[in-house]
Amino acid sequence: MRHYLNWTFSSLFFCLALASCQNQQQIELIDNQMLEGNAAIAQAKLPEGGNQSSHRLLYKGNELPYQINGEWVFWKVTSENFKGPFSWEVKAESMTSESQEVKKENGQYAVYMNNTKILGYQMEVTQAPEGVNPAYRRSGYIHPLNTPKGKRLTRIQPEDHYHHYGLWNPWTHTLFEGDTLDFWNLYKEEGTVRFASLLSESNGPVFSTFEVLHEHVVLKENKNKIALNEVQKIRVTPVDSSQYYLDFEIQYTPASESEFKIIEYRYGGFGWRTTEEWDNQNSRVLSSEGNTRTTADGSTARWCIVDGALDEGYGGAVMLSHPQNFNHPEPLRIWPENQYGRGDLFANFATTKNTDWIMESGKTYTLRYRLVVYDGKIEPAHANEEWNLYAKPLTYQFKS
Repeated sequence: MRHYLNWTFSSLFFCLALASCQNQQQIELIDNQMLEGNAAIAQAKLPEGGNQSSHRLLYKGNELPYQINGEWVFWKVTSENFKGPFSWEVKAESMTSESQEVKKENGQYAVYMNNTKILGYQMEVTQAPEGVNPAYRRSGYIHPLNTPKGKRLTRIQPEDHYHHYGLWNPWTHTLFEGDTLDFWNLYKEEGTVRFASLLSESNGPVFSTFEVLHEHVVLKENKNKIALNEVQKIRVTPVDSSQYYLDFEIQYTPASESEFKIIEYRYGGFGWRTTEEWDNQNSRVLSSEGNTRTTADGSTARWCIVDGALDEGYGGAVMLSHPQNFNHPEPLRIWPENQYGRGDLFANFATTKNTDWIMESGKTYTLRYRLVVYDGKIEPAHANEEWNLYAKPLTYQFKS
């Protein structure tokens, strides 16, 4: 009888252990990537059917928030735990806490972090200031862009450039159906870019993301014809209390059977008109190649720090260009130190500053950027590490 009971308990233990193993997988770092900073976002491609049931993500028995997007799972790692391993096990319910709050308010899609608004994407048309040419109206841009503490980094419709809209990305010198068109300088009334629709949105414990459609519209000679469709996928990912990632994936597709040609020009594309608080005495520009505001314009860069004094604090963002972007490393357009006497600041990854770019009908072209938005001050070594993590994210794999 004793032998029978021993065999029974041993079999039961073996079955429970086997069931546990079948319901749990290890997640391990693929290579020897290092994390020099405090935190980063990790990713792993899900095994087949891996998102069909609820799971827990564990590190040393502690449950971690995670988020699934398509075939990938994302979570936050720190310098203490990034080497893992992590465990992925089936459970009744997954962690559902959200790190941000999203709202549709005052014509905007707004994102809040710790009850502080950090981003407003403008869906409704913003009219030109009273007494100013109505052609300066615009939608489809980001303002405000704020630090985690809520310090504003952008401005719109300054008197010197009414067509400047926070964080936005029109093209300046283009050729479409035999005519040259300017989608940047709105006063010409040759073209504009407008918000067309909110395609998707999601919010979770790791990031919030939304997808919008922009239309590049020919206004010249009252054509009102769409020349280029642009889908922007925007993701906001808190990293810690003083830093978050703002990711852009911008997909361009010609809207007709005609090609869309962007002609070499000194500015155009992904641009940022900074807060009026900054001038040449209290702000900083520093690129991956060591160029400052004096020398950065016309140089190429993988990343560019743009920051300065904010009220009683300091903050800004690192602009990162993805290595797969057209014409990477991309040229910079940085306003000179004496702009308008006081040194107002504008920063731009001007993709076509030194070359043409032809977009053929029926094809889609993609640009990717990340802004690392922060309170405080960032050092070049940290900025370089952020670009390395952007170019080659911390990637893990599931082990059976």
